[in-house]
Amino acid sequence: MEQATPTVPAAIKKRKAVKAKTLNQGYWKRYGVFYLMMAPALIVLIVNNYIPMAGALIAFKQMTYQSPSFIENFMDSPWVGWGNFKYLFASSDAWVITRNTMAYNAAFIALNTIIGVGIAIALNVMRNRTLSKLHQTVLFLPYFMSWIILSYLVYAFLNPDIGILNKFVLPWFGAQPIDWYSDSKWWPVILPLVNTWKGIGYYAVIFLAAIVGIDNEYYEAAHMDGATKWRQIWTITIPLIRPVIITMTLLQIGRIFYADFGLFFQVTRNAGALYDKTLVIDTYVYQGFLVSGDIGMSSAAGLYQAVIGFILVLTANLVVRRISKDDALF
Repeated sequence: MEQATPTVPAAIKKRKAVKAKTLNQGYWKRYGVFYLMMAPALIVLIVNNYIPMAGALIAFKQMTYQSPSFIENFMDSPWVGWGNFKYLFASSDAWVITRNTMAYNAAFIALNTIIGVGIAIALNVMRNRTLSKLHQTVLFLPYFMSWIILSYLVYAFLNPDIGILNKFVLPWFGAQPIDWYSDSKWWPVILPLVNTWKGIGYYAVIFLAAIVGIDNEYYEAAHMDGATKWRQIWTITIPLIRPVIITMTLLQIGRIFYADFGLFFQVTRNAGALYDKTLVIDTYVYQGFLVSGDIGMSSAAGLYQAVIGFILVLTANLVVRRISKDDALF
């Protein structure tokens, strides 16, 4: 008995299946090595960033410690729903830590961007390349130092008794010594300065790399038209590095609800007298767990921090996308 000839639609489906299989095999043959290279980083990302997200459930529980096993404590702890969040926002601490975290990070973003671009432009126009490299190295050096080392350097300046400011600088101006670690009004200025000192080399190098990539023909044409250096900066340099500036700003906005723990804990020496100006979400979560042992409320503050940060980066990207679609992250 002769085999039935397949119908036209069946033949078309068969050809499409064979073609898809061939394309799929060709795709993996061509790009499989890249997925293999990406696998270790992807595994680390999943293990370190995604699996721990299950711990967000702790924010909705009243943790107990009746068993030596954390898993058993987690499973046996009662649900409290939004109870931890209600307790957090019922206190004045929620407003203080939110205000401080956002205000400081807004100042950090502005200073890192403006000063970073300015220093990058200055390094780019320096004629002596050796001197330019030396300046880059000196600026970058604090970035590699830990906050513990930098906290002692800051303490050498601000020590109430033998600090450089109280011992030499203020008397030279005829001013009275200041107990820096008891008077909180100075820290909204001190912390942005210290943060900029540590990180400005990093941002300057990134912006400098973007500037170096600009074609010199733009500057040559502008010079032939009689444009001054300032005019070239405003009409060529800044517009052409705008995508990098926007990208760096968006990345910083994404972490506007995350404060650098080392800066706010080590540099301030965790002085209680400064809490109204230096207490941020990260230090609050740490102290809430260390002092009270209330891991539920600490997790609630951390989850609040993550959710608001996520919303802010989406909002900022949406605004940029509406203004200039090409400059948005996604």
